[in-house]
Amino acid sequence: MLTALRLQNFKNFADETLHMGPFTIIVGANASGKSNIRDALRFLHGVGRGYTLADILGGKYGAGGQVEWQQIRGAPAEVIRQGQDHFKLEVDLALQESHESLRSALGLRKDPSAIAYAVLVKPDDRQGGAFRVGQEELYAWLPLLGSSPRQTIQSSQLEFVKESKAWVRTFYTSSPPVPDPVGNQDDELHLQIRMEKVARQKKYGHRIAVRPDQPALTQIGEHRPVRKAHKDLARHVAGSLGNMRFLDPSPSQMCEPAFPGQTVLGDGGENLPTVLKAICDDPRRRKTLLEWTRELTPMDVADFEFPEDPVSRRVQLFIREKNGNKVSGHSASDGTLRFLGILAALLGTDRPGLYVFEEIDRGIHPSRQHLLVELIESQTTGGGIQVVTTTHSPDLLAMAGDETFQNTSVVCRNPDTADAIIRPVAKLPNAEKLRRSQGLRKLHSTGWMEDILYFSQDGEPDQSS
Repeated sequence: MLTALRLQNFKNFADETLHMGPFTIIVGANASGKSNIRDALRFLHGVGRGYTLADILGGKYGAGGQVEWQQIRGAPAEVIRQGQDHFKLEVDLALQESHESLRSALGLRKDPSAIAYAVLVKPDDRQGGAFRVGQEELYAWLPLLGSSPRQTIQSSQLEFVKESKAWVRTFYTSSPPVPDPVGNQDDELHLQIRMEKVARQKKYGHRIAVRPDQPALTQIGEHRPVRKAHKDLARHVAGSLGNMRFLDPSPSQMCEPAFPGQTVLGDGGENLPTVLKAICDDPRRRKTLLEWTRELTPMDVADFEFPEDPVSRRVQLFIREKNGNKVSGHSASDGTLRFLGILAALLGTDRPGLYVFEEIDRGIHPSRQHLLVELIESQTTGGGIQVVTTTHSPDLLAMAGDETFQNTSVVCRNPDTADAIIRPVAKLPNAEKLRRSQGLRKLHSTGWMEDILYFSQDGEPDQSS
């Protein structure tokens, strides 16, 4: 699970951190920067999929010109905050209990607070318009362990970070402290990476050279000298970043028939009939799907039917009500289709680790939004999947449970600099008290959250107000 995302000089963020939980809600006015957070997650998704920087920023095309990856919004040069010469993204990932073998292989006798991955990207002066990785590292935040962490953790690269009051163990870095020669980065054709020193290495760990046009995270597995545990960790982090989906369901696409065997919901909701069919093939999932569909829509749903079109052989969607009435996907309301798209995503047989939704409540009646929140919170409990969504809905915000409230952040623009600010709603002055007395709905709809940030110095709320 991703637990934090730090954005430095990325689009309109100078240096801000989004804290994330099982269900993360992001609120803010139009053009505040919410979609830029989505772009940052998409960039990291491209890293995890092993794409080059040119592919991530400019789009990737397959045979016949088919789009495999949509470019990050805007011109590539716009990804760097105006007036700066680089951007940096850093993400924290929690190691789950199921990764005990990886922790053991790395010699982590205490669970790390988080595994962190950071990448700095800058224009490549040697190639006009291109980009290169300027810095990169993979490390672990370690809990405080008393007087000496070396007594309980086998590591040769431990550093105490006073600001965070935590120990850091670096698995690889492109910026080791001098006199390590890698710290000079004197090879313009490569990015030099210093791996963590292990048992028999006397001074430094292995030094490897990787291509600077692609993050090292998905390259170090190609290098024989790299320790297997480090390769496994890099694969794990890359897999976590690559295991995201960015959904913005479109009713016009969800109502269309789908080719048999398609079990992955498209970003716009494509393949909805075949994804729902795969869910219904499992009696337990079918029962859950029917129960939630009855709750979320006013329809008295008895079952789903998936006949094949006799001409195209594609699978169609029909909703059968208890009175015998059948409603085709083309006749279903936009709100019903959006609900079915969300259900298909959350209950599907091929789910990713993280879903990112753009305004998940769009087109859904306010009277049903509390059920939407209940659905997502029930599906994200236990760490199976993670959901991040933006919203403009005061109602959705008001319905969030206590844990979701702690993982709700507001984004707003500083009127003096146009830079974006991210703050957890729970840390705004008296937010918990006001939530209990007035409810978040009123606080959001009146613009209180943005106002409290506008009138605070340096974006930090004045706790005395």
